[in-house]
Amino acid sequence: MSKSCPICDKPAAAKHRPFCSERCANVDLSRWLGGHYRIPTDEAPTVYDGGLDADEDDRG
Repeated sequence: MSKSCPICDKPAAAKHRPFCSERCANVDLSRWLGGHYRIPTDEAPTVYDGGLDADEDDRG
């Protein structure tokens, strides 16, 4: 039994499994990179400080 593409519901192609085409694979990748697939949580977001230590801030 062949599964269908999770993006467009067409039959999946072996070359792009589980997708039917490169286009649908790229649509899925774009959704991942855009943050559309995420797990809801009550945690506060992590703030990125640029990786500088307190000692490095005084250099100039």
